[in-house]
Amino acid sequence: MVGKTLTRADLSEAVYQQVGLSRSESSNLVESVLEEICQAAVRGETIKLSSFGTFSIRSKNERIGRNPKTGEEVPITPRRVMVFRPSNIMKDKVLQSNQGRSK
Repeated sequence: MVGKTLTRADLSEAVYQQVGLSRSESSNLVESVLEEICQAAVRGETIKLSSFGTFSIRSKNERIGRNPKTGEEVPITPRRVMVFRPSNIMKDKVLQSNQGRSK
């Protein structure tokens, strides 16, 4: 499973199989949820998904960076970035799955 990417189609198929909605309804549901998350992020709201994690928007100030090839200093413009902080439950699940692989 290493290297696999979960897509919208994968999410829609999982909803289809587990919830029993039609494929079209499952796809619409996934799109609606993702769109609501996007709109909340654009508004600057924190998105908290219980047992999964929290997405938040962080503002970064302008700063001076350095071009690694030339060493030249360049200004990095201020911007907003999305940050994800996994819940403790998610961290534990990931840790358990890593321990299972190393045995």
